[in-house]
Amino acid sequence: MHHYDEVIDGRTYHIEVARIERDRWRAHLVCATGVPTLLMPFYGPTPNDAARNLSAWLVLAHRTARSGPAN
Repeated sequence: MHHYDEVIDGRTYHIEVARIERDRWRAHLVCATGVPTLLMPFYGPTPNDAARNLSAWLVLAHRTARSGPAN
């Protein structure tokens, strides 16, 4: 199990990455209580890749939320 803290748009996210196969890792957000969130997991061939995929999605989600609803 690997743990990462990412600060995105001023907010700290706790990411937990677990090995599910030899070359496959699953990353998910963890709430303050230590329970995984309901957000879909992100995968990668290494723990860093899986965490990076989740972080990149969070950056995009924050950017989209800041831009407001589509006109």
